[in-house]
Amino acid sequence: MGAQETAPKKIATRDAFGHEIVELGKKNKNIYVVDVDIGKSCKTTEFAKRFPDQHINVGIAEQNAAGLSAGLATTGKIPFISTYAVFGSLRMAEQIRQEVCYPNLNVKIACSHGGLTPANDGGSHQAIEDMGVLRTIPNMTVIMGADYYSTRKLVAQAAEHYGPVYLRFTRDTIPVIYDESEEFTIGKAKKLKEGKDISIIANGDTVHLALEAANELERGGISVKLVDMHTLKPLDRESVVDCLATGHIITVEDHNILNGLGSAVSEVVAEEGGAIVRRIGVQDRFGESAPYEKLLELNGITIENIVSTARSMLKS
Repeated sequence: MGAQETAPKKIATRDAFGHEIVELGKKNKNIYVVDVDIGKSCKTTEFAKRFPDQHINVGIAEQNAAGLSAGLATTGKIPFISTYAVFGSLRMAEQIRQEVCYPNLNVKIACSHGGLTPANDGGSHQAIEDMGVLRTIPNMTVIMGADYYSTRKLVAQAAEHYGPVYLRFTRDTIPVIYDESEEFTIGKAKKLKEGKDISIIANGDTVHLALEAANELERGGISVKLVDMHTLKPLDRESVVDCLATGHIITVEDHNILNGLGSAVSEVVAEEGGAIVRRIGVQDRFGESAPYEKLLELNGITIENIVSTARSMLKS
């Protein structure tokens, strides 16, 4: 499946966006980047340098960026709004709903600093609600790649996919899981392991933790089905239903457990029946200033907690 056997290198998925958007700009003059004056952090400076006529910096004005991008989309352009996740979801929420999703315009919202990865920047910059808020808006597609290569492929697909798309990236570096040849499809989960005892469904920066946990469980004789649910909306319902056969499902996410991946999976399980779900993620609390790994630990988003949760579920 492209999973690496040796210790992988680490790179932030915001870098994947920065690299892929340049490649897209080379191929298509309708690709635009709409910055809100943080291009250095969001990795769009190279795009601005290479394609100045396809780059607009609106300043620190996210709501204006949404409206301007909606206007660009009506002329056939494919704008990528580039900002931090907490601003690209919450500050722009009304404009996304009214000006982008309601008329179903071809606007992409590409956001760095998702989840707890802003770390020492503190709770004000940590977007723990973003994917949940945006998945409730009709016409919106919500995506978070698990590593550098998957993110590049998904950004490229988002450019080809008509309609509003929210893409979430990490500030901190995370391990590379896939190799460059792996292919991804929006709305179709990636199965990393096939197993019969328990299912683990993860997304984004937690997939590598789920993979390590699955490996540890397998060393202890527990067979694990592992799924990378990179698209939160539309959720791959068929993949979730496939997990029901194990009778036990753990979801893992760097997002509030309310209205995120765990909630989306639980909705399917509630309708279909046949499994118990345990949600591992941000425990409905704001973040604080601390190293990224410490923030994950404070919320139980760790290899150890995934393993202990799985063992506890199988004993009950």
